[in-house]
Amino acid sequence: MEDLSGNHPASIAHLPDDCLIFIFQRLKSSTDRASFGLTCRRLLHVQNVCRRSLQFDCSFTLLELSLSKPNLNVKAFHLNRLLARFQHLHSLSLSGCTELPDSGLTPLRSYGSNIRSLYLDCCSEITDHGVSAIAAGCRSLIVISLYRCNITDVGLETLVSGCSDLQDVNLTYCALVSDCGLRALSQGCRNLRAIKISHCRDVTGVGIRGCSPTLIHVDAESCKLDEEGISGIVSGGGLEYLNIGSVGWGLGPDCFVTIGSGFAQRLKILNLRLCRSIGDASAAAIARGCPLLQEWNLALCHGVKTSGWQAVGLHCNNLEKLHVNRCRNLCDLGLEALRRGCKKLSVLYIGRGARISGLAIELFKMHRSSVEIKDEEVMCLAPKQAASW
Repeated sequence: MEDLSGNHPASIAHLPDDCLIFIFQRLKSSTDRASFGLTCRRLLHVQNVCRRSLQFDCSFTLLELSLSKPNLNVKAFHLNRLLARFQHLHSLSLSGCTELPDSGLTPLRSYGSNIRSLYLDCCSEITDHGVSAIAAGCRSLIVISLYRCNITDVGLETLVSGCSDLQDVNLTYCALVSDCGLRALSQGCRNLRAIKISHCRDVTGVGIRGCSPTLIHVDAESCKLDEEGISGIVSGGGLEYLNIGSVGWGLGPDCFVTIGSGFAQRLKILNLRLCRSIGDASAAAIARGCPLLQEWNLALCHGVKTSGWQAVGLHCNNLEKLHVNRCRNLCDLGLEALRRGCKKLSVLYIGRGARISGLAIELFKMHRSSVEIKDEEVMCLAPKQAASW
């Protein structure tokens, strides 16, 4: 191959890296992109530079967990070699590497500066020592998932000290985390958007008090929340998604009133499934104080009676989906209130257990034909999230 003057031979090696990167990024075929680096070392370097995500074969999402997937025993030197090769990664997933030790994360100290998303779901051998490597090397981190990791409040405090730009944090089933660690997280990361703390048995919620208004998504199902803790969770004023299902056992019927006290006016999705202590006063306060509510799960909330359902029908003018599965105290009068109100309702999950007559159901269908009534048992809210994980 010659240049236009015909004086000197020219080859692809004469093209600058930015041109080669431009060519690589325009390849649409995954086969072409995978074989790009097999041509020569120069193109292999370009391919490595363009790599933005790395996921091991054992990695999985929580919705795709399968026992048939192999467990790759990732060694520290494996990760070290890969991170040395791909030094421009933005996302790294080690989820499912159940035997990965703390030492396996040591390479992040040297090669983690560009990583923005890190997933360690079910890495049960990871403790506070491993988190210290993340804090030291991943200064650009904004998303981290530590689902079922054995970290404590100390590890969480260490993480916050090095990664103050965190936005999305998953601590589901981190049984050793308490309100002390959450306080460090909510106060140290002022751009926090989402926290998942479901099944953290020592969390009451008070650690989130005074959080930034940027916090829009909280999953705290099956935690040990009390009225003060619920108040702390909504205190930032920016929540759009709140899941506190299966909490409030043994509390008074008015412990959820705080949700409707004025701090959750932006709330759009609320899951109170299995919160059997919620009463009419709480239901009415939430209906009045959360005017933007679009989906509300009250399945198995037996404490809500006629006056509560009347408040829902009267005030929930933006409600599109309502879950009332197995609500024992939903009767004909309550269903009539929902029929006359909730003008934007499109789906009603009603299931079994309610004291509703066939006539009331037929009247609802006749007057609100646009509303889809679903009889199947719906166990949770649709997986709509305010943050990407």
